[in-house]
Amino acid sequence: MIDENRQINNISQQLGEPIEVKQAMKSDSAAQINFNESGNEVTEQVAAQTNIPGDTTSFNQDNGVAATEKTEVQTAALAQLTQQIESLKTQLEERSTQYMRIAADFENYRKRTSKEKEELEVQMKRNTILELLPIVDNFERARSHLKPQSDGEMTMHKSYQGVYKQLVDSLKRLGVSPMRPEAQEFDPNLHEAVMREPTDEHPEGTVLEELVRGYYLGDRVLRHAMVKVAAPKEDTPAAQEDQSSSANS
Repeated sequence: MIDENRQINNISQQLGEPIEVKQAMKSDSAAQINFNESGNEVTEQVAAQTNIPGDTTSFNQDNGVAATEKTEVQTAALAQLTQQIESLKTQLEERSTQYMRIAADFENYRKRTSKEKEELEVQMKRNTILELLPIVDNFERARSHLKPQSDGEMTMHKSYQGVYKQLVDSLKRLGVSPMRPEAQEFDPNLHEAVMREPTDEHPEGTVLEELVRGYYLGDRVLRHAMVKVAAPKEDTPAAQEDQSSSANS
C-alpha cells in the first residue's frame, strides 16, 4: 500500500497535479480502510450474537414467566368482575323488590284515599238531603190535606205543586228515589215498624201503610220508612183478657 502511494506521488509530481488531489486520494484511502475495519467489527458482533444459545433459552424462559403472570392477573381480574356482577345483580333484585313493594303500597293508598273520598262525598250529600227531606214531608202532608174549592185556591194549589215538583226533580237528579213498601214483607233493613194492626186479610209481617216515606240514595238506604205492620187477629182477645184481669185485680 505504501509503494502504491509513493508511485502515485511520483506520477503526480511528474504530471504536475495539485497537492489537494493527492490529499483527497489519501483521505479516500483512509476512509475505505476505516469502513473495512468497522464492517469487520459489525460482522464479528453479529456472529457473536448468533453463537450464544444460552441467552436465547433465558429469553424464552422470561417470556414464559411473563405470560404466566399475565394469565394470573387476567384470571384475578375476571374473578373480581364476576363478583362485582353478582353483587350488582343482588342489589338490582333488592331494588326491584323494594320498588314493587312501594308501588303496591302506593296503589293501596290510592285506592283507600279514593274510596274515602267517595264515602266522604256520599256522606256530605246524604247529610244535605236529610235536611231537605222534612220539607218534602211537609209538602206531601199539605197536599193530602188541602182541598181547593175556588179558582183562587186552585191557583195557589198549582203553584204549590210546581214548587214541590221542582224539589222532587232536584232530589231525583241527586240519586234520591222513594220507597214503595206497601203490601211488601216487613224488612228491618228498610223499614221501621211504629204500629201493628191485627188483621186476617194480610199475612203477619206485611206492611199495611207507609206513615213516613223512606228514601234510597243510589243503592243505599237514605232514610228508613216508618210503617204499619199486619199482626195476627187472634192476639186481640188475649190482650183484652189481660186488660180485664188487670182491672179486676
